[in-house]
Parts: sequence; C-alpha cells; structure tokens
Amino acid sequence: MKKPYQMLLKPLAVAITTAGLLVGCGSDDNKSSSTSTAAVADTEDTALAFDASNYTTATITVDGENMTVRQYSMVYVANPIAMASANRMGSTSVVTNPYIYQTMIVTVPEASLENQTTALYFMVNNGGWFNSPATASVTDGGSYVSTSDSDNVGAALKAGYVLVDVGTRSRGLRAEDGTYAGKAPAPVVDAKAAIRYLRLNDSLMPGSAERIVVNGTSGGGGLTSAIAASGNSTDFLPFLDAIGAAGVTGSGDTLASTIKDDVFAAVAYCPINNLGNADAGYEWQYNAIRSDSNTGAISGVAYSAGPQPAASAEIAATFPEYLAGLGLKLDDGTSLTTDNINDEIVAQLKAEIERQIAAGVAVPAYGENFSVTQRGVTSEVINDWLVLSGSGTSATVESIDFEKFLKFVTTPIALKTVVAFDATAVNGNTSVSGETNLFGNENYEYSNFTAWSWDNNEVVADGSGTDDTGVTWADYMSSSDGEDLATQLKLINPLSYLNTDADSAPHWYIRHGMIDRDTAFAMQLALYTAVKNDPNVQDVSFKLPYLVPHSGNYDVQEAFAWIKETLDAAN
Repeated sequence: MKKPYQMLLKPLAVAITTAGLLVGCGSDDNKSSSTSTAAVADTEDTALAFDASNYTTATITVDGENMTVRQYSMVYVANPIAMASANRMGSTSVVTNPYIYQTMIVTVPEASLENQTTALYFMVNNGGWFNSPATASVTDGGSYVSTSDSDNVGAALKAGYVLVDVGTRSRGLRAEDGTYAGKAPAPVVDAKAAIRYLRLNDSLMPGSAERIVVNGTSGGGGLTSAIAASGNSTDFLPFLDAIGAAGVTGSGDTLASTIKDDVFAAVAYCPINNLGNADAGYEWQYNAIRSDSNTGAISGVAYSAGPQPAASAEIAATFPEYLAGLGLKLDDGTSLTTDNINDEIVAQLKAEIERQIAAGVAVPAYGENFSVTQRGVTSEVINDWLVLSGSGTSATVESIDFEKFLKFVTTPIALKTVVAFDATAVNGNTSVSGETNLFGNENYEYSNFTAWSWDNNEVVADGSGTDDTGVTWADYMSSSDGEDLATQLKLINPLSYLNTDADSAPHWYIRHGMIDRDTAFAMQLALYTAVKNDPNVQDVSFKLPYLVPHSGNYDVQEAFAWIKETLDAAN
C-alpha cells in the first residue's frame, strides 16, 4: 500500500482477551447467520470474541426512576495502533490509554440483557472530523431524561436500546512511532471495524446488529453519512485487514469478507460531508454576499483588501460543473444543477417555516425582528427576506428573498474565511486550519486536498503543494501519490457510494439548521438528493430546522419517534 496509508498497514501484536457466552441471551431467528460465531474464519475473529464476564455495573436514574446498566469496554480490532498524543480543537494532550481510539463502550439496560432484537444506538463523536476517544455517555450516578428534546442518551435508555460509544482515529492523532495516524480513511475504517465486531458477536450480545442506528453531529454527521452510504464496499478491506478487523480473510488481491458492515439507519446532524468539494460548494453559495462585515480578516488583512475575494470567485466557479456531473435527479426527473438548487433550498425553507406557523410559532412579519441565538449569544436580526400571507396558524409563506436570507444567516456569526475547509498554508493562514490535516502522507501533518489550495500553497517544506512537489494539482493527481489522496477523499465521501453497488442504509434522518453557516446549504441538498436517488434507500427525512444553528440532538423527541416508527415498520 502506498505512503499515505503505511500507518494503517503496520499492525501491532496486541493480546485481546477472549471470552465465553453472554449468560441469558437466547437465539434470534431474525439475525443473519453470517453474524454468528459460526462465521468465525480466522484467529483474529477468535481473538475478538465477546467477553460476557468483563463488565461493570452502573446505577443511574431515567426520568427520576432507578435503572441499572451493564457496561462493557473492548478494543474492537485485533491489531490496534498505539497512540501517543492527540490534538483536538487546538489543544494537544498525552494519550494515557494508547488504544482508546479503537475502543468502544457498550451500555446495556439490565432489562434488555436478554433482548436480542432491540436496536444498537451507535454514537460517533467526531466534531470537526477530529479524533475521538471512546468515552461513556452513561456514567454511574448520572441522571437522564427521556422526554427532553436534548437528551438522546435518556431517550435511548428509556427505549431499551443498547448504547454504543465508539472511539475512532481521525485528524490530530500521533502514534507512538511519531507518525500521524489519524489520516483518512481512518475514522470510517474504525467505525466499520466496530460494526464488524458487533456483527461477529451478534448472537452473544444483547441487541441486534441488524438494527444499528448511527448517530453523529457535524464531522460526526459526515462520518455517519460515510458509514451509512458505503456498507459492505470492498474498497475498505485492505484498511480493515491492516488493523485486524473482524471478518476479513485472505490477503492482497484475495481479500474477502465474511461479515457485513452495513447499517440500518443514519441520524446525521449538520453533516460536514464531501470534503473534497465542500469549498467549491461553500464559495458558490456565499461568494456574492461576502464582505468585510461577514467575513473575517486573515493575518490582519481585511477580506476586501487581501486575496480572499479572488480565491472565493475562482473556487466558486468550479461548483456548477461538479454538481452537474453528479447526475442527481429531482422528484420530477429534472437534473439537479446550480440553476435550480437554490429553488430546492427555498422550498425546504418554505416547508419548515409553514410547519412552525401551523404549530403555533410566532414567525416575525416582514420588518420585524428574529431573535437568533448562536453560541450562547442572542441577537435581534431584522426580517428583510421573508414575506408571509394570511394570519395565525393558517398563514403561509408568500416569498423568500434567498440572497437576503443568506445575509441574514451570516449576520449573527461571520462566514468561514476563504478557504473554509482546505485552509492550511493559503491566503496567509499560518496554522493548521480546516480539515487539511485529515489528508496526506503519515509523515507530514497535513496535505492540501483541493486544486486551488494545492496550487496556491504558500508554506515551504510542508510536503504539500506545487511549491514543494514541483507539480500542479492536475499533474499530482495523475501520479501514484495523487491516486492515494484521491482514495482518501473517496472513502470518506458518502456521494462516492450512494447510487452504487454499496449497501447503503435503507433509512436516513438528516438535519441542517436554518441558520447554520458551517457548510453550504447546497452541499446538504446534494447529499439529500443523492440519498433519495439511491435505490437501496426506503425513506429519508430531511429538514432545515427553524432558527437552529450548527448543532445536533436538539429534536430528540422527533428523532426518536422516527427511529421507533422505522424500527417498528421493519418488524
């Protein structure tokens, strides 16, 4: 395997404790035979047998009533990679448990110990696509509320689901040998390995691995989307084999799988997805309204006085061809293009505002103020973009000025500077910024992963860009190293796998807040359309929730009603 993935292909020999059966768990005729212990094919699978005796007990309250849960913690691969340090959100720390990034914590309400049909609520915590150590969502003595709109853990416990907190490698990690070990596609590979562990041990553990519901927000939403779109793709087998994931047999060209890694449902909040094209979508969406008032300075140089405007225009110009090339279709068979995508976004806004009005929400009339809360600060922002017709709960949306709506979105919190996602080493950026350190060779901290940023890299000796390699983006991407980068970009992008022979999740719940400027509305509409177009998908719920910023798990009652309805319909 080529250089960007060498870290993935350096397995460490780590002894994993094997275990017996989970006492009290009977068989489930609905479970796939491919997920039982009869499917164990090699020594790695044997080493990954579930240890039913290795658990702790926690006493918690749910809705004020005592509940006892069992918690199991396990390294879910046979060849985990030892980590030394982690940078997350700009803060670097020493890793005390070297395998915590390939560990998962399974929490089971005691009432569900013998239930092999309940759902597995599989939580990823990769905001910003950062590395995520396994951390228990349920702690001894904790209090949880199932009726809260912000307590998804309480709702899952009340429903009797098995909770799975998954640690994954991702950007910002360094291994004990000094290499950058969280490079793409590490987070997707690790999540799939955890799913495979659950499949391998399905008959031994509570809950059904045929009913995995993946939940994540922001970068975690992007990860959720990638997991859900790429089920059982053979593209991932070399990476899964390198870390000793369950169910991978053979070697080289003979790699095969005895275990599935597709999932039942995805619950993705504000998914930062399709990173290779996210900058193009962002600049296309916001280029016309950028100004000094809604775009920050870089290295002390104001937006209008520096290179940002020209960069924004050049990057934006690439999006129409990209979107058209996806071949996505609207419900009437029309192709989704930049000529109509904003109309589709406006239709979603109209539907959401009218839902709120019908529910009794007092939506401000034209000329009145919206009260907008972003990052704990409430601002009064004038409604100069929405005109209503009628009154009371029967009012409807008469018109939406979309350009003014975009300005409204960017009034409380400024836009990301140019470049938004592949931001490192360009336009005067002096620190690692955006998702640039998710990509590239393990021996370098980051790599530019888009054409404009590659060709305009300003930092010498960072291993990236025309200045260091002597070749343009186009020439680099036709080289072997460029092919490796293209593979990284593909394997984390849900649109690479939707509408292909991958086994995409049949059920999707996607939310992107109405005032969320962290990625373009166009990118979310493209994801939604790709999901709808996929023949494997049975249903998709997509909304732009009213006055919601970049966040997740704010509509727990609605989300869990959807999960229950979806699970019940599958019985």
